[in-house]
This record gives sequence, structure tokens and C-alpha cells, in this order.
Amino acid sequence: MQYRQLGTTEIQTSVVGFGAWAIGGWMWGGSDEKEAIRAIDAAVDHGINLIDTAPMYGYGRSEEIVGKAIAGKRDKIVLATKCGLRWDTKDWQKGEGVLHFYGNNKGIAADGKFRVYKYLRPESIRWEIERSLLRMKTDHIDLLQTHWQEETTPIVATMETLLRLKEEGKIRAIGVSNVTVEHLRQYQAVGQVDVAQECFSLIDRQIEHNGILDFCKANGVSLLAYSPMANGLLTGRLSPDRVFNEGDLRRENPRFSPENINRVNSMLREFSDVAEKYHATLGQIVIAWTTGQYEKTHVLCGARSEKQVIENAPAGDMVLTEENLQTISDIAAEAGII
Repeated sequence: MQYRQLGTTEIQTSVVGFGAWAIGGWMWGGSDEKEAIRAIDAAVDHGINLIDTAPMYGYGRSEEIVGKAIAGKRDKIVLATKCGLRWDTKDWQKGEGVLHFYGNNKGIAADGKFRVYKYLRPESIRWEIERSLLRMKTDHIDLLQTHWQEETTPIVATMETLLRLKEEGKIRAIGVSNVTVEHLRQYQAVGQVDVAQECFSLIDRQIEHNGILDFCKANGVSLLAYSPMANGLLTGRLSPDRVFNEGDLRRENPRFSPENINRVNSMLREFSDVAEKYHATLGQIVIAWTTGQYEKTHVLCGARSEKQVIENAPAGDMVLTEENLQTISDIAAEAGII
């Protein structure tokens, strides 16, 4: 496993991280707690030390499972979570926060019982981190990230709070997610941003064009790439006949239509020569391509089973040549996948 410096901190972090959204079950058609704990155990055993979760992943359930899984091995873990999505406040009645969506226990639903707000008031951030510490049974978070941005709270107030939490030892690094370059500039004007967590994959490359990747490179900001496998689409393992459970975010997504799955699988098969060269699976090659785009990239691979982790982890050892990286990029561009 390769390890890279997290932002400008002294934290050394595996290039392949464990994305813990799916183990919360929410928007993924449920999950099995025992299997999730085995998956995290396997991740640690295979050199993965970065675990990324959030309170919103199952309304606290993902954090609770992570807490159980890391008991007795907290010192081996770079623990990342988030703040800024609240389903348990009525401060919106005071004009604070921004309604993000309605949700239920399965996912986003127009008639859901939860109002989920983007909410980054200083007092809310402090309340959230205390809840996260309790759920995960730890005294500090290695990386705290603002999950979504909102316009009712000045970024300067949010960043000053994060910096104070860092001074107090509650967190060790500061990150942001789902941002614009202007957001990044405003955060960076107050203090060092260590991480930007953004959607980035072979078929989701917006950050290469909207300035975010350039900003990261210019300011020593690490990129945590979420959905690097496009929610499983790029694994090469999805069958066009796959039936997704109720509540699974892929169930009605046109990306997961039988026709598109076939197109993606055809594209992935064109990587076979590269995969054979590295004695790798197609999915591992996709992960290695992602880590090869920027020297401070960490790829968050979601997993709900030990088997998935064991398959993802070896990609953290792979360094593709520039020629191989370009070959894969060219194939993807020609495929025109949605």
C-alpha cells in the first residue's frame, strides 16, 4: 500500500481509503452490520488506514458501525467524518441553514419525515462533532470536513470554528466537500485547507475543468476522490440484469440501465491488456488510474463486504505508466459514457 501526506499535515494516509457511506445502509438498500465490521477489519489488515464516514450516512448508523469496528485499533486509523448536514434541528424556523432534501430511513423521498438541512453555524459544528465522537467512541477526529456548503453562514465563521477545534485537539486536519473554487478561496483566506473531497472518476472528471483540481495542486490540498468506481459501475462486475433493492440510489438512475451497463462493461474490457500487464482486475486498474492523476490523491472505495475490500486494496500498490494512464483516458473519452 502506498501512503501519502494528507494536505500539509504530518498525517500519512493510504492512497486507497474505505468509504463508509454504504455500510450505513441509507440510499444503498440496507446493510449488514457484522459484514460491515468484517470489511473494515479486512481494510486495516490490507494496509488501508483511511476510513471516511459522515453523520448523514444512515442518520448516525455508519459512524456507530465504524466506532465498533475500530475499537482496539484506533491508533492505526486515519478517521475522517463530516459536519454540516442536520436532520435533527428546527433552526430553519429562524431562517438559518438551507433545505437540502426530504428523507426517510431508506433515502431521499419527497414525502420523507426528515428535513435535511445544510447547516454550518459554529455552534452546530461543535454539537455535531461531540455527537460523532460519542458514536465512534474516540476523543478526536483526524479529518473533519464540511459536507455541503450553505449561504446563510459566512465561510469565515465556519473556518474559524474548525481552526479552533484543531487548536483544541478535537481534530487534526480540515477538509471541505462539494465546493466551488470560490468556496475554496474563501476557506483558504482564513486558514489552511488540507483536503477537498469531490466526486472524481474515469467518467466523472468535472474537477479537471472547473478549477478545483488546479486549486488543489497550487495549494498543497489533498484530493479525496469519492465515487471513484461510479457507485460500482466501473468495477466490471455489474450485470445488465442486476436488480437493485428498494432504496438503492442506483435503482432509477439511467447510468445503471441495462444498456449503459453493457456500454461500460464493453469499455472496461478494452483495458484488458493494461490489466494483464499489472496482473490486476479491471476495477483495480480504474482505481490505479484515479490515484495516478494527482500525486496527492486518495481514492475512497465504498465497500460492504470483506470480499470487496480485498479486491480493492491491491490497487494501492499499483503505479501505472504515463502511457498506460493516457491509453485508459483515451479509451474512456472515445466511449462517451454518461
